Amino acid sequence: MHKNSIKDKIGMILFLAPALLVFTAFFIYPVGFLIVTSFTKWDGMSAPEFIGFANYTKLFADKIFHASIINNLGWVFAGGFIQVPLAVLVAIILSKKPKGWKFLRTVYYFPNVVSVVAMSMMWMAIYNSEYGVLNALLKLMGLEGASRNWLGDLKTAYPAVLLYGVFYIGYFMIIILADISSIPKTYYEAAEIDGATKLKQDMYITLPLIKGSIATCMTLAMVYGLRQFEQTFIMTNGGPANKTTVMVLYLYKKINDFQYGIANASGVILLILGVFVISAVKKLINAQSYEM
Repeated sequence: MHKNSIKDKIGMILFLAPALLVFTAFFIYPVGFLIVTSFTKWDGMSAPEFIGFANYTKLFADKIFHASIINNLGWVFAGGFIQVPLAVLVAIILSKKPKGWKFLRTVYYFPNVVSVVAMSMMWMAIYNSEYGVLNALLKLMGLEGASRNWLGDLKTAYPAVLLYGVFYIGYFMIIILADISSIPKTYYEAAEIDGATKLKQDMYITLPLIKGSIATCMTLAMVYGLRQFEQTFIMTNGGPANKTTVMVLYLYKKINDFQYGIANASGVILLILGVFVISAVKKLINAQSYEM
């Protein structure tokens, strides 16, 4: 038995070794390098110079960095508490298979197969102050005074960019719809015999049984919110007056300025926020599970 146990352990180590090596090479080492260089003054070419917490001090004194954190948190909460609930609602409706549900499923998912660059350019055209579709519709409705430069106005730039991202729910809708389709029909038949309405069936059967998928979608949506970059970079480049800037865009600009130390320090803070967000979602879902 002892020899078999040793052989089993050796076998496990041999099977895990390739994955462990890849994980170390492409995650552990880069993260370690990121953390170490965040304490240095480094331009990416000369040797890093250790300066302690100076980069972090500069970051937390920078108002643009403050704005990027606040904007990222806006993306996080919009993704987790607007985008995912919308995806759940649409998935539940489509699971009833109303007329044209297959067509609607395709329509909702279609934006997810289109390049982010192409979608961003399309929305820039929609928001355009001179020939944009949105301003044209407002004029047709007699609301000509409401027309504006949506991406150039300090009041509307951030909501306009955020709105573009939040309503693309297709990816999460498909995940949730697949989970709903795996629920046995007998549960609903029994509930219907007991007199439960469709709403109560969704509240007490569907939602509890797709809780795992909802948790996964919330985690993904919030993480996507933290790493938001392409849409903001293409549509506004963080403007106007840094109203739409986000942490990855801030990091990108610091790299362009050859301030690798500060860029890496902001990357470390982004990682910490990511861990915090994922932990918070897990606690929220576990708390809901305990109540149920």
